[in-house]
Amino acid sequence: MAEGENPKLKYHIQRLGTLRTERSSFNAQWEEAAALLMPAHVGQFVSYGATVALGQQGQKNTDLQYDATAALAAMRFMAVMESLATPRNQRWGYITTADKTLKRNRRVREFFDQVNDRLFSYRYRPIANFTGNMQQTYHSSGIYGNGSIFVDAPDKSKGLRYRNAFLGETYFVTDHAGIVDTMYRPFWRTARQAVQEFPNVPEAIRLAASSATESERKFQFLHVVTPRDDFTPGLLGDQGKLYSSFYMALEPQAMLSEGGYNSFPWAVTRYTQASGEDYGRGPAQWVLPAIKLLNEEKHTVIKQGHRITDPVLLIHDNGVLDGFSMRAGAKNIGGMTADGKPLVGVLPAGNIAIGEKMMEMERSVINDAFLVSLFQILVENPQMTATEVLERTREKGMLLAPTAGRFQDEFLGPLIARELEVLFMQGLLPEPPPILVQSGSEYTIEYDSPMSRIQKAEGASGFTRTLQMAAEYANMTQDPSPLDHFNFDAAMPDLLDQSGAPVAWTRSAEDVAARRKERSDAAQAQQVIQAAPGAAALLKAMPGAAKGGRGA
Repeated sequence: MAEGENPKLKYHIQRLGTLRTERSSFNAQWEEAAALLMPAHVGQFVSYGATVALGQQGQKNTDLQYDATAALAAMRFMAVMESLATPRNQRWGYITTADKTLKRNRRVREFFDQVNDRLFSYRYRPIANFTGNMQQTYHSSGIYGNGSIFVDAPDKSKGLRYRNAFLGETYFVTDHAGIVDTMYRPFWRTARQAVQEFPNVPEAIRLAASSATESERKFQFLHVVTPRDDFTPGLLGDQGKLYSSFYMALEPQAMLSEGGYNSFPWAVTRYTQASGEDYGRGPAQWVLPAIKLLNEEKHTVIKQGHRITDPVLLIHDNGVLDGFSMRAGAKNIGGMTADGKPLVGVLPAGNIAIGEKMMEMERSVINDAFLVSLFQILVENPQMTATEVLERTREKGMLLAPTAGRFQDEFLGPLIARELEVLFMQGLLPEPPPILVQSGSEYTIEYDSPMSRIQKAEGASGFTRTLQMAAEYANMTQDPSPLDHFNFDAAMPDLLDQSGAPVAWTRSAEDVAARRKERSDAAQAQQVIQAAPGAAALLKAMPGAAKGGRGA
């Protein structure tokens, strides 16, 4: 079959064109956001990545950017999301069994501990580059409302590898439930890179790679991952895999390879989503009017500031001041009338304070949208009581709930599932215990990130508020009975967990019981010692003791 006649090739290239057309409205919005928040991406959405691929890298595109508030807010949003959702210094997600009975089995717990240890280890190896790619994903989510990351194994070693894909080069397709199950990713390679990556490139690309002047010429390719129509469970080969994978050249058109995946290799996040739309909308889309207005206001204030610091002069038109000098110490003869009235005035430049106030209003809206102001609460109020801290945390949890829940379900869950599948296919996971295999129990993901703990803060805040009221009542009435309703043994472990206290800093239930027994024994011994003099006196006062004493 000649190049370009493959029906699958023709179908996917035509579908790519349709996908590009369908999201043209989003491309226009993302171009506006890029111009003010990420100038390096200007032109990338309307040119389908050709601006950088076929042009000069490092172009300066900041001509329209007068205010950097939104750009800095997007960077802070990236830092906030990373510290809340996937902090590098702690294990933010755990794999465990969905069966509560099996959770108490020691061998099952040890197995999942080993799985989590290996997952964490492979995820944060330098070759995986997890942190860098996740940061790009968070940044894209803040500016454009969408982000995606590809998970597979390294080429020449075992483990995990992550690759963030620029939104301008990725096209989502969702299933009937609105879940992304298909990805089209056009990308660029030089002729030399293409020959290295694909053994059967078209002859035109191979000839370019062998030419000293054409080897760095760039060609466009397409990678498609989509559910397999002819999937047959248990069958060896690509037909036994849930997803088909196609690599193809777009110029000249040729199918390069066909393969498959057992799980969807892309994890996709959409910050918020409007009904009926496949793509998400991020903080920048929701406050784009404020960002554009602030940029224009800054432009106006800059011009106004120039007029104030270098004012426009109004000079009397009598020919006397033709040689007027603005130099320091200059003497301008004839610049004042005989009765002391100046012949030179300054054009009023307006009230710059009003412009600054208007700008501050827009900055507040932008920082709210990017969650910046939300996380300045504790920093700006370091003297808060424990109750106040819990209340503020509860408030943040309420505001974060929509974002956190969607992010965990749509992005982190599929990401972890893909990681497990890649490690399993490489034989890097431990053997499960027989009791777990026989039960057929499915695994579940439990999140232990700061974001998930903030979501749980409602219970801690309610417990603390109620305890405070009960303590005040007991103090006023000297009746401690309201405190009997609080089970501190059950509450304290959960409060320690929700506050993020390291396990090594806390005591186990056995240690707590042992310390209580020591205190109880010591208290009893002290009571015996304190009661000894009184007991001796009582013994002497008893009649039998007195007779015994006289007989002696």
